[in-house]
Amino acid sequence: MEVLVRLSGLLVLLLAGTGLRYAGVLDADRTALLNQIAYYGALPALVFVATYDQAVADVVSWELFVVVVATILGTALVASAVHRNRSPGARRSVAVVQSYHSNLGYLGVPLVAATFGAEVTAIASVILGIGALVQVPLTVILLVSMNGADAEGALGRHLRSLAGNPVLLALVAGMAFGWFEVGVPAAAATGLDAVGSLALPLALLCVGATLQIDAATVDRGATASVTALKVACMPAVAWAVLALLDVDAATFTAGIVMLGTPTAVSTYVFATELGGDAEFASLNVFVTTVASVASLTLLIELVSVAV
Repeated sequence: MEVLVRLSGLLVLLLAGTGLRYAGVLDADRTALLNQIAYYGALPALVFVATYDQAVADVVSWELFVVVVATILGTALVASAVHRNRSPGARRSVAVVQSYHSNLGYLGVPLVAATFGAEVTAIASVILGIGALVQVPLTVILLVSMNGADAEGALGRHLRSLAGNPVLLALVAGMAFGWFEVGVPAAAATGLDAVGSLALPLALLCVGATLQIDAATVDRGATASVTALKVACMPAVAWAVLALLDVDAATFTAGIVMLGTPTAVSTYVFATELGGDAEFASLNVFVTTVASVASLTLLIELVSVAV
C-alpha cells in the first residue's frame, strides 16, 4: 500500500506538469530550465550520494552488465518484430526505440532511492551508466538507419554528449570516492542529498509538460503496443535474465525496477532530431509513464516476495 501511495503521488506530479503546461505556467523556456536543474544539478547529486560511500566490488559485476545489455537488445529484437509492418517509417522507428529505451535517470534512480536502501540505489546508478552507454548509441543507430538521417554526424554528436554527461561523470566520481575510500563532509553530503531529492519531482513535472497531442492523429494500437512492450515485456525479459544468472537480492531488485521504468523523455528529443514522429513519441512517453505507476507498483510487490 505504501508503494502504491508513493507512485500515485508521482502520477499527481506528472498530471500537474501537463496542467501547468496548458495553463501557460510551464512554457517551453521554463520547462527547459527545470530540465537543466534536474539534469545538471539534482540527478548528478543523487547519483554521487548513492555511490560515494559504497565499495565498488559490491555494486559492480559482470552479471549486471550482461543483464542490462541482454534486456535492452532482447526487447529491441522483440519490438522490431512486433512493429515490422507499422507505417509510416517515422512512426515505426519511434515505436521500436521507445519499446526499450528506458527512463533510467530521471525516473529510475530517483524512484529506487525513494523506495529502497543505499546499496540498491548504488547498483541502480551503475545500471544507469551501463544503460546509457548501450541504449543511446542503439537508439541513434536505429533512428538514422530507418529514417535516413545523417548517421555519422548524429552518432558522433551523441557519443560526444555522453562523454560530457553530468550524470555519468557524477557516477564515475562517486565510484572513485568509494574505491579510494575518500570521505565527504557530513554537511556536504546532507546538502547533496537534499538537492538529489528534487530529481524525481522535477523530472515528472517536465515529462508532463512535454505532452503534445493532436487527437485526430493518435494511433491507439501503436501506442498500446509500445506501452505493453515497455512496461510488461521488458521487465519480464529482465526478470528471466536475472533469474538465470542467480544474482543477489540487491542486484535483482535494482535490475527489475530500473528496467521496468517507462520510456525516456530523451526519445522525444531523438525523434525530433533524427526524422522520427515527434508527436507520437511525446504521447508514448506520457502514456508509458502513466501506465508505469501500476506496473511498477506490481513489480515492486513481486520483487519483495521473490527476494
